Amino acid sequence: MTPERTAALSKALAKRQQDITIVLENVFDPHNISAVMRTCDAVGIQEIFILNSKIPRHKKWGFKSSSGAKKWLTVHEFEQFESCMETLRKRYDRILTTHLSDDAVNLYQVDFTQSIALVFGNEHGGVSQEMVAAADGNFIIPQVGIIKSLNISVACAVTLYEAYRQKTLAGHYDRNNIPEAQQQALMQQWALANRQEK
Repeated sequence: MTPERTAALSKALAKRQQDITIVLENVFDPHNISAVMRTCDAVGIQEIFILNSKIPRHKKWGFKSSSGAKKWLTVHEFEQFESCMETLRKRYDRILTTHLSDDAVNLYQVDFTQSIALVFGNEHGGVSQEMVAAADGNFIIPQVGIIKSLNISVACAVTLYEAYRQKTLAGHYDRNNIPEAQQQALMQQWALANRQEK
């Protein structure tokens, strides 16, 4: 790797956020997943969880949608709801779903500076009732149009950029958020991915 490329990867690694993640529950379209991956990379989210408990595991993602973002992320795939939730509970303090309900809070009322996992459901039915029951709460993206829904990748992008705004103001991007050993492991992984690009 050139010194310039090493510096660019090191700069990106220093901005990675360990206390926020995205969970995609039974999302059908691999291009939607890839678009979410691209947004995650853009705002410094390192880890993403993909739960396929009701649909087959995806064989590949939409490369054009992600611009190859997957190789810079740590992707956790689960087929069992319970094992996914158990892992999330160990690593994040709160789990919120995007779900229209009487108790759902406005996106702009969510505190994204805390340790949090954000769950987005599939394109047809949204998050499952099982997930809603297991989560700590729900939030919605305010809208004033006729169609009261957004494409999942758009909804995720809107949400993550509000999180980015809050975390920037709180100084989260000004400090290292990932332990040194994990940073070294990620840099090795990224160096390998960089070589495979050539």
